[in-house]
Amino acid sequence: MVFGFFRQKRNNRTIVERQYQLLTAAARTPAFYRDMHVPDTVLGRFEMLSIILILYFRRTAQSARSGQEIAQNIIDAFFEDVDHSIRELGVGDPGVPKRMKKLASMYYGRLESYAKALDAKDAEGLEAALVRNLHPEEGAEAPPMKTLANWMFDAERKLAEMPETAIETGMATIETPQG
Repeated sequence: MVFGFFRQKRNNRTIVERQYQLLTAAARTPAFYRDMHVPDTVLGRFEMLSIILILYFRRTAQSARSGQEIAQNIIDAFFEDVDHSIRELGVGDPGVPKRMKKLASMYYGRLESYAKALDAKDAEGLEAALVRNLHPEEGAEAPPMKTLANWMFDAERKLAEMPETAIETGMATIETPQG
């Protein structure tokens, strides 16, 4: 019985690592940065990974318990990566908690605003939220976010159609733009 518990934990870690790798690879797709006006900066990459994770978590919210557990482990891995990245950028130990709190607040704020627009099928609202988050300094001069917003609606629809076994085995993929 005890040995089965440890094997289950090891298998779950493998599933989480595989799924997290698939999600981060999707967020690194060059077309987001080249064609959809996501800034190719540290914060731009945080934003894109946040978008990918938000779409994935919205799908796993409909999953069985195992899918939700995997999603929770993935969010934990995401924030561990963010912590590691902050330290690599030279932020000292005393400044890390403050930055982590700000980034977590940013993430959960985006989750709320994107979810509201996605639930309402509000393309203009989603575009406005994307401009606000991806190009906060540019205001009226910000590039259009319509293509990214449309991609998000399409990706969410495709995730909803994905079989539960893909979630449970850490094989859920997000179709990314080509080009």
